[in-house]
Amino acid sequence: MTVRTLAVISAGLSQPSSTRMLADKIAAATVSRLAENGIDTEVKTFELRDFAHDITNHMLTGFPSPKLDAMIEAVTTADGLVAVTPIFTTSYSGLFKSFFDVIDNRALTDMPVAIGATAGTARHSLALDYAIRPMFTYLHSVVVPTSVFAASEDWGSGADQVKTLPDRIDRAAGELAALVSTSDRSSLVRDPFALDASFSPTGGFQPEF
Repeated sequence: MTVRTLAVISAGLSQPSSTRMLADKIAAATVSRLAENGIDTEVKTFELRDFAHDITNHMLTGFPSPKLDAMIEAVTTADGLVAVTPIFTTSYSGLFKSFFDVIDNRALTDMPVAIGATAGTARHSLALDYAIRPMFTYLHSVVVPTSVFAASEDWGSGADQVKTLPDRIDRAAGELAALVSTSDRSSLVRDPFALDASFSPTGGFQPEF
């Protein structure tokens, strides 16, 4: 059976987290869609809250810890990415942005990405298109057309709007699965002697001293 890898990034700060819940639902729907086409999927899920200190230290020093380095490698070599953030002050969380700041800005080129966000009210849903999607476009990723936003009310029961969340998840998952199924990113052979992004003037985050 064909195998693809799917990286899942959740920037939720609480535990349990509605952000993680949404990320898991998008990932599960994507895995299901791929299975329908005879493709097995290895899912690697990362909670950014567990890497907060490592990300901050990387921004200060320019060098990732072994733990963060392994996580960045897993994310950047995956065949697809699910990235979900809570919305704070009308935009993505600082932790979410900081993680993508420390990645080489070429590492996600052509990466299929499904984006999602959570917030207290639907008023913040536009952040997906005016903040999160442009960031991945800058990184030259291929963002699926359907983004998934979940407000607090979407996790309830009985309201008409609740019915639309599974629909959005399923649509985004179908779009991501179509791209992941043709990806060969995880099978590419990478140069083990290539310089780390920290040494590249065109790479990821460069601290100012």
